[in-house]
Amino acid sequence: MSLVGKKAPLFSAPAVINGEEIVDNFSLEQYVGKQEVIFYFYPKDFTFVCPTEILAFQEKLAEFEKRGVAVVGASCDTEETHLAWLATPKANGGIEGVTYPLVADPAKTIAHNFGVLAGEWNYNEEGELIYEGAPVAFRGSFLIDKEGVVRHETINDLPLGRNIDEMIRLVDALHHVEKHGEVCPANWEEGKEAMKATKEGVSEYLAKN
Repeated sequence: MSLVGKKAPLFSAPAVINGEEIVDNFSLEQYVGKQEVIFYFYPKDFTFVCPTEILAFQEKLAEFEKRGVAVVGASCDTEETHLAWLATPKANGGIEGVTYPLVADPAKTIAHNFGVLAGEWNYNEEGELIYEGAPVAFRGSFLIDKEGVVRHETINDLPLGRNIDEMIRLVDALHHVEKHGEVCPANWEEGKEAMKATKEGVSEYLAKN
């Protein structure tokens, strides 16, 4: 089930902040009423596609922050594993230099509640509890507004990396809609014309484009 239009699931979990400090009770609630959040999941620490995404978010962090948007990552690893990876240089496959929070979800409850867990517990024919699928998170991305409501979500399969610029475009679109009361058509980017959500508005936009 999609979370779009609903409150983002609540959680309190360990996280690594500033690339070096473990906190025990990190929560997205700290942003409610203050700023939007890009909350994203990646499958696993010390892997291959994941560091490219994590570092790409870091490279664009200033672009998110100047728009008043916080970036928070999460996986089903422990906070200690996050910390070890953050201390590993990029040349050795690490993510040293990442400063935004990375949430630890080893119980997989956060991933489950956000609908991105790549597997689930089940019972086999012998009545034994087993895990079916991959015990990691898909590449889920959520744009959460200042009221804590999910306004956009995408979920990629494990091998498919994200486009971070698209996340910035979506933030710009949300801000434009909230500021101007217009809607953003296909391929809209900041600085381009939007349109009124009326029959006349659509006709006028299509006539120009």
